[in-house]
Amino acid sequence: MPDSHSLGLLAITLFAATVNGALGYGFSSLTVPIALLMYANRVLNPALVLVEVAVNTWVLIINRRSVPIVWRRVVPIVVGLFPGVVVGSFILSSVSPGLVKVVTYVALLPLILLQASGLRRPIRAEKAIGAPFGVGLGVLYSVTTISGPPLALLFNNQGLARQDFRAALSLVRIAESSATAVAYYFLGLYSLSSAELLPWIAPSVLIGIPLGAFLIRQIEADVFRRVCMSFDAWIVGFGLSRALEDLNWVHSPYSYGALVVAAGIDAILLYVFFTRRARDKLRTGGPSRIPEPQFGH
Repeated sequence: MPDSHSLGLLAITLFAATVNGALGYGFSSLTVPIALLMYANRVLNPALVLVEVAVNTWVLIINRRSVPIVWRRVVPIVVGLFPGVVVGSFILSSVSPGLVKVVTYVALLPLILLQASGLRRPIRAEKAIGAPFGVGLGVLYSVTTISGPPLALLFNNQGLARQDFRAALSLVRIAESSATAVAYYFLGLYSLSSAELLPWIAPSVLIGIPLGAFLIRQIEADVFRRVCMSFDAWIVGFGLSRALEDLNWVHSPYSYGALVVAAGIDAILLYVFFTRRARDKLRTGGPSRIPEPQFGH
């Protein structure tokens, strides 16, 4: 008989897979903040990593024509990934689950809000920052299974076209998920508890991805993407508040200050987004032409 946690995981992974099917990204960024309210990283991560190897391989196959265009640009990042994955996997295996949750939420929240703000500052020394960026990315991914927000910020800042963006993202994500899967194996992080999550995640992916591909044809992609970012920011704020309270670092109701701050900043960014969109529609007679940031997973 499924318990409430299993049904909750089924629901959130179905939603996250639907977003991933619609936009090509977003699975981990939406799954992890909520799932961490029910499971520790050490249980959740190994299951998600195995699923993500398959998901990212599929996204890369769909966008394979752009691989010759972007692969040279992602090589420095991939080179830096491997030492970062090793360090992050050791952190996951040795640090207390409660502390890992706090670190996960603290790392995610500013990245999500930066994406939502539409910040774009192209980096000229792209090759020079590739390897150091990859190291940090490898640590973040192996601890949290999330790397989409920083990758989206980087590739959007560099002006990649939509299909090139997805191909570059998939190349990096395949490398990091495969390396992390191997590192977890050697550190003995796979367990029966992790394996028991797979039957609840896999059906969601198989149903959600084609469902999302269908739904995105009926919805404006920019609005859908921005609403997903807003949802993620609120969930991360709530998760951080709960994690701080669980560690007895901040007691209720003051611990929910993190949620209030996240919600307040996001509300302002939402207002700016929809105000600008309405203004551009009046001026041009159509949807805004200002590019929105991609939503990474």
